[in-house]
Amino acid sequence: MKHIQIADTTLCPQGSAYSFKEKLEIARQLENLHVDIIELPPIAGGKADTLLVRTISAFVKESILSVAAGISAESIEDAATALNNAAHARIRIELPLSAVGMEYTAHKKPAAMLEWVGKAVAMAAEKCADVEFCAVDATRTDAAFLKQALTSAVAVGAKTVSLCDSTGEMLPDDFAAFVAEVTEGINVPVAVRCDNQNGLAVAQAILAVRRGVTCVKTDVSGNTVPLESFATMVKNCGNTYGFSSRLRYTQLHRTIKQINWVAEKSKDSAVVSVSAADEMGIHLDAKDNKETVIAAAAKLGYDLSDEDENKVYEEFCRVAEKKNVGAKELDAIIASVALQVPATYKLENYVINTGNVLSASAQITLLHNDKVLQGIGTGDGPIDAAFRTIEQIIGQHFEVDDFQIQSVTEGRGAMGSTLVKLRSGGKVYSGNGISTDIIGASIRAYLSAVNKIVYEEA
Repeated sequence: MKHIQIADTTLCPQGSAYSFKEKLEIARQLENLHVDIIELPPIAGGKADTLLVRTISAFVKESILSVAAGISAESIEDAATALNNAAHARIRIELPLSAVGMEYTAHKKPAAMLEWVGKAVAMAAEKCADVEFCAVDATRTDAAFLKQALTSAVAVGAKTVSLCDSTGEMLPDDFAAFVAEVTEGINVPVAVRCDNQNGLAVAQAILAVRRGVTCVKTDVSGNTVPLESFATMVKNCGNTYGFSSRLRYTQLHRTIKQINWVAEKSKDSAVVSVSAADEMGIHLDAKDNKETVIAAAAKLGYDLSDEDENKVYEEFCRVAEKKNVGAKELDAIIASVALQVPATYKLENYVINTGNVLSASAQITLLHNDKVLQGIGTGDGPIDAAFRTIEQIIGQHFEVDDFQIQSVTEGRGAMGSTLVKLRSGGKVYSGNGISTDIIGASIRAYLSAVNKIVYEEA
């Protein structure tokens, strides 16, 4: 019986509307489904992306956690750093090998690209025992050059090679023959990723499996092999054709439904996400009047009092003198100056325990009217554990609408700024926290938003 590995790419699209917590939930669902590999995009957002990978590493113990890199040496270093605590880490060197891709994406000629393939894979292999080389536009690449690149990658340490049909133009039998031809003599596992724009991705993948491929890249709601369709086909046809996967088929439909629910929820809340700023038209400058600024705040979900409207506009004018203001900046302005209330709950101290061999836990002490309140809780990573513990102490659940992290200074001791947006009674409340300790900043931001909710409800 041939085992087919499933590498899920649902979390790979950069700039997706998923919040930090939604990404954690999707990763947790994929781990519970027994997906073999969970793929993540390159580390492009600095500390926020690194924190995401490290938090996912805290609860993904069975699946391989794979982070993309390869365009630069820095991207490889960033991936290795983020994966430092993962139980099963993989660096995925993704590079274009077609003439157009090399010229316009990597800005390299064929000889230089071939040299870089060897260097990049070797560099990754020094930092991580499991390295995958992925030709992101394999079906648009000269077959001889592609085979040369694959051979070079394997020679310097690639443990897996992947071929991607990014055009979706090949018929299934042609694609399977193409994969078999270019990987002949390659003595490591081969994976494929197929574009589903013509509805042929599942057929392409399974015919490739029958020609020697051992891993298929899927996703839940994107443009590649649909996870549910492919898993169902493996379940129904596996005994006849001699292949299987380690997926939990009894959990398949429920898990896919849950991830789709998260995806739909993310789309519905896109009006309050930074990635939707262009669609919302939030591009403000010093010439905009108060009515325009308050209308933009309403688009973000805020219902401001007259007093807070004045505070927000005054702060906006100060910021707009130096730079244009988008959704991200307006969020920060509102979190900093609007609905500033007495601190019903104050942070006294906290202890966070996390690692790659234990579940994240938090012990938090709050002050409420000079009364000491303590709680202990666990979660999917240190920040989730902290938020859950605060809810346990207060005795109330809060819906996290958005969670953002950004660096406000440079260097090893950089200050991190966090923005937490909670939704209660149909309204959005935001809190802001700044610290060199990003977990501490996140706890303070969360409490800031909670205090606003408690104050208004009282």
